[in-house]
Amino acid sequence: MARNLKPKCKQCRRIGESVCGTEKCAVIRRNYPPGQHGNARRRRLTEYGLQLREKQKAKILYGILEKQFRNYYLKSSNKSGNTGDILLNTLEKRFDNVVYRAGLGSTRRQARQLVTHAHFLVNGKPCNVPSRDMKAGDVIELKESSQKSRYFLELPANIKMHEAPGWIDVDKEKFILKIVADPTNADVEQGIAVNLIVEYYSR
Repeated sequence: MARNLKPKCKQCRRIGESVCGTEKCAVIRRNYPPGQHGNARRRRLTEYGLQLREKQKAKILYGILEKQFRNYYLKSSNKSGNTGDILLNTLEKRFDNVVYRAGLGSTRRQARQLVTHAHFLVNGKPCNVPSRDMKAGDVIELKESSQKSRYFLELPANIKMHEAPGWIDVDKEKFILKIVADPTNADVEQGIAVNLIVEYYSR
């Protein structure tokens, strides 16, 4: 499985905002791009630069590489409706993002690791594919062999105050998630100007 192994906080500094999900992101301490000229006067971004930055930000947020992200866009553009809304809706329904939204992972990276380490069953069957598209009616549950691990034994206290979105029903004690609906526009990542991404790929 292809992964982005570049330093996460370095990517945040390039984007100009924290997108790695960690509380101690380097962009908070050094809010300028990496490199020896990073602290020099910044040039104003062109229209293309703004579009590119927004696309890169979405890729980093959801932990997706270029080829896969472009395929998501192409599939979204072939469906009827608003391409940007469909794209974000598709990204939100990824298996790893559902685990993150439910509060079982503190970051998307951690949620992805939990998925790839095969801690969960989907509709009663093992699944370790982070990109799996979850649909209404799908049920995700923790494997019996994983319930005794230290991480999941301590998790109930950590997610007690976590508020999952309305399209995911979460049993916080048994770690059972059920997709009850598709995410709405209010449920998706709000920090992404998806219209700029659509413009980027529509060039």
